[in-house]
Amino acid sequence: CLTQLCSPPAERTGKVLGEFCRCYKEQYGVALFNSVRYEIEGNGGPQAQLLHRKIPLEDHVIYSGNLFQYIEENKKWRNRFCVVPHNYGLVLYENKLAYERELSPRVLINSAGYKVLTSVDQYLELVNSSLPGVAPKSGQSPILKCPTDFPLILWHPYARHYYFCVMTGKEQEKWRAVFQDCVRHCNNGISEDSKVEAPAFTDAIRMYRQSKEQFGTWDMLCGNEIQVLSNLVMEELLPELRSAIGPRLKGKAQERQRTWIQISDAVYRMVYEQTKAQYDAAMAKCEQERPQMESTIRTDMDQIITSKEHLASKIRALILPKAEICVRNHVQPYISSILEALMTPTSQGFAEVREVFFKEVTDMNMNIVNEGGLEKLAEYMEKLSHLAFHPVKMQSCYEKMDQLKLEGLQQRFDVSSTSVFKQRAQIHMRQQMDDAVYTFETLLHQELGKLQVKDDLCKSIQRILERVLKKYDYDSSTVRKKFFREALLQITIPFLLKKLAPTCKGELARFQELIFEDFASFILVENTYEEVVLQSVMKDIMQAVKEAAVQRKHNLYRDSMVLHNSDPNLHLLGEGIAIDWSEEYSGQQESEPDVDRRRRAKQVVSVIQDDEGVLPYEVGTEGLLSPGSPEPKEPDPGAAPSSPDSVEGIREALAEEPLTNADVPSGANAQHAPSPKPRANAPAESRVPHATAASPTPIAEALSAPAGTSCFQPSDKETGEEVALLGTECNPPQPMSTTESGEGVQTEF
Repeated sequence: CLTQLCSPPAERTGKVLGEFCRCYKEQYGVALFNSVRYEIEGNGGPQAQLLHRKIPLEDHVIYSGNLFQYIEENKKWRNRFCVVPHNYGLVLYENKLAYERELSPRVLINSAGYKVLTSVDQYLELVNSSLPGVAPKSGQSPILKCPTDFPLILWHPYARHYYFCVMTGKEQEKWRAVFQDCVRHCNNGISEDSKVEAPAFTDAIRMYRQSKEQFGTWDMLCGNEIQVLSNLVMEELLPELRSAIGPRLKGKAQERQRTWIQISDAVYRMVYEQTKAQYDAAMAKCEQERPQMESTIRTDMDQIITSKEHLASKIRALILPKAEICVRNHVQPYISSILEALMTPTSQGFAEVREVFFKEVTDMNMNIVNEGGLEKLAEYMEKLSHLAFHPVKMQSCYEKMDQLKLEGLQQRFDVSSTSVFKQRAQIHMRQQMDDAVYTFETLLHQELGKLQVKDDLCKSIQRILERVLKKYDYDSSTVRKKFFREALLQITIPFLLKKLAPTCKGELARFQELIFEDFASFILVENTYEEVVLQSVMKDIMQAVKEAAVQRKHNLYRDSMVLHNSDPNLHLLGEGIAIDWSEEYSGQQESEPDVDRRRRAKQVVSVIQDDEGVLPYEVGTEGLLSPGSPEPKEPDPGAAPSSPDSVEGIREALAEEPLTNADVPSGANAQHAPSPKPRANAPAESRVPHATAASPTPIAEALSAPAGTSCFQPSDKETGEEVALLGTECNPPQPMSTTESGEGVQTEF
């Protein structure tokens, strides 16, 4: 099937990217103008009271531990040691010893766009819906069977899926929190540091989708730019692929489902590679033209602003009356309902952040009273300093956003899902927690030089805690009000644009003649039109948020309430060198060797301990292949033992050999290519998740926000799965290249 479809995916990808790159080039000039204007004029809001940490997770890993992974190539469950580094990639090693010996990882996964599932039934429902009409009949084995009652599945609408399981419910909850934090971070993958490229990209995505009559929110605005563009292409390509290939798939239902997943993943990789090449070329061209464009902007800034205001006045005279009527009839009656739906869970989440921070500091203070000593303080502060990045402790805060429901408003305003708002609020929660912790430890570190006795230390901690909580209340109010305004605009503006399109869109072409040719790269009729529409509803949104603050129902400060900086030197302290509590106060003078430091890498989340004793995870050193050592022989696939269903069964099976999943059809194994030669140091290309930027202009702020270099220390680049892509002959997809007997590396987008 794919042999006949190699050309259409490439053609469709080229067509979509061609249209997108045209939009991107237009938006790049507008974003550059807005950035330079913002730099010159400035438009800062209230000054933050809390300090902001520049590199929060330097030399730390989020979590590491053992779990089982299902290997599709040989239908077996294998023991894996998983490390989650500071860039939130999932790095899977053969075992802990392989990690400590700096051998190549088995798998590198970037989880952008994935969903974390803890039920096989949830997974089967998604798989069945991805290929309509193909589902196992009653009594037939499903596509996946888990040997324990505690699965963890990473599902993606286009890319390959990953299957894990653990032994206890406690482990499952911890890993679920870790995986969800990885997804949340990787989804937010467009750099905040980019003040031109990021708003240009997100605006270009929005303009492209609106040209296809898609005005609502988009769930797959996930990951970095290449991933988002690949999702954009797959959104259009996949239905055609499904209708062309689906009827031709042969075999049992689960075999067809498995084949479809492999085909979708193979096409996604083809699209990704083509997208990366085309997007990089478009970026390079814009960067090449940037110096000349920026020179023109700085020279003619006043004339450009005057020309834009003249254009806006003409569009406003035509559009604003129609827009205001539409707002009055279709938007204004629902603003308060939308705001209330957003405020309740968000404010509860931020209140929980405050409570968790208060409890952690108070518990630390009580323990210092009982145990005493600066060494204990250093131990507790080392843990507290990364509280915001502790997925399990922060889970109670994040869970508050699960209550967000827009009910009938979701259909009225074409909001496909609330996930974009949930994740954005959760990211704000994590940032506010880290700001509060960093401010606390900076003030405490300053205070330590003045202390004489232990009682003074406890009183100082309490006094600093109270100061930081006041700053947190002010900053969290500012952040929440901004979030509410942006969310309301993100919901209502697309709805208004869709409503006004039939009567207003056709009138815009005649305004093009009002723009001087020299300024056409920096002023677009379409963008100016959207700014006019935004102005029509902005007053009502600002008034609604202001009234909510006056009521003090959700602990919001009024706009007139400005907290003056009571610590004039505090922000200077925040510019200093990061505090290393363990090194400064633990009394350890000698530095650890690199190997020992790696073995005892600072970890945010402690490893879970099983109450029943040691889990049967670790394999002996004889199971660890050294570079160049001969491969162990794999069991005969024709004589696969039955798959244990209980915890006791899996423990017994692990003592002898890896698990096999006898219930899963093994027909796919018949066409396996020969195993590649082991490569202990196989390179792994990586890419890194970043945070999403906000444009300095209101329309971009409102509409554009989306809700390893080596195996041992993944770099700040995103990881991409290293597999053989389909060649020019476009052979049918084989199971992915890495086999369990080799040292090759699987990586994921």
